[in-house]
Amino acid sequence: MPESRPMPSIGARCHELRIDDVAQKREWHVIYYVGTLAIAVLDVFAKTTRATPDDAIRNCMRWLADFKTKDKP
Repeated sequence: MPESRPMPSIGARCHELRIDDVAQKREWHVIYYVGTLAIAVLDVFAKTTRATPDDAIRNCMRWLADFKTKDKP
């Protein structure tokens, strides 16, 4: 899997970045949105399964909607 991949299930211009934490033996995932004026970090979590948790997707969609109302030039 690439270090960063698009997350169209959350929205356009959303991506997931994988970060290996060797010391803690975990894999962290950062879901972010590339906006017009800024990059918004929507969620950060340690992934324990292959699929992105449903609650993380729902939370990101909610944060994204809130961010988009403020990301106007």
